[in-house]
Amino acid sequence: MPLSLYQTVKSAITVRQVGEMYGMEPDRHGMVCCPFHSDSDPSMKLNDTYYYCFGCGANGDAIDLTAKLFDLNPRQAAEKLINDFAFAKQCSPQWGLQVTERSCVSKMEGPRPDRLGLDPDKPPANAIALPPPKRGLTDEQWADIAYCLRVLTDYLDLLHDWRERYKPASLEEPLDERFVEALHMTETIEHLTDCVAFGTTQQKADAAARLLSGSYLLMLEERTDRLALAKCA
Repeated sequence: MPLSLYQTVKSAITVRQVGEMYGMEPDRHGMVCCPFHSDSDPSMKLNDTYYYCFGCGANGDAIDLTAKLFDLNPRQAAEKLINDFAFAKQCSPQWGLQVTERSCVSKMEGPRPDRLGLDPDKPPANAIALPPPKRGLTDEQWADIAYCLRVLTDYLDLLHDWRERYKPASLEEPLDERFVEALHMTETIEHLTDCVAFGTTQQKADAAARLLSGSYLLMLEERTDRLALAKCA
């Protein structure tokens, strides 16, 4: 399966859209109950390009989430997304996909999971359960990883909002400092988030330890908290 197909699917659909399509109900912070372990309180965060569960460590992109929910391989998951989100016409026949053209998402075959009366705290019947995380890390290390991800994703969400909210309407309009900050910082914060969210458990712990060894993360947390309070005032 050519890489360009994966890129086409992931650029057209966000992880949050995938979650909502298949019955998840994220709160305003993008948090949902994880379908891959027993979860009474939301522990999975749905971002635009990836998801991460602070409880069991499940993570990945839109295709990964679909594959894990329905026990599919990546190609099957991509085909399902193309069908369910009704953009089969945009995908070149050269990929040889088994897709069904639909004029709109509401014409999906079969009811959506959230219309079946499923318990939101339990995984779908055909979901695959992930193995529990290896116990190679201490509780403190897991807490450090979760803390780093929370601070980084909160700031990243803020940058994404600024990039859209404060973009200039014309070339003549002066650039808002928040828009400039978003342009400068988004790629860096995405990289730091990936370092903590992906890889082996030890790699995640090492990345978190490096971040916590300085004052940068604390500065980010204080700044985002201060901005949040100012917004609520």
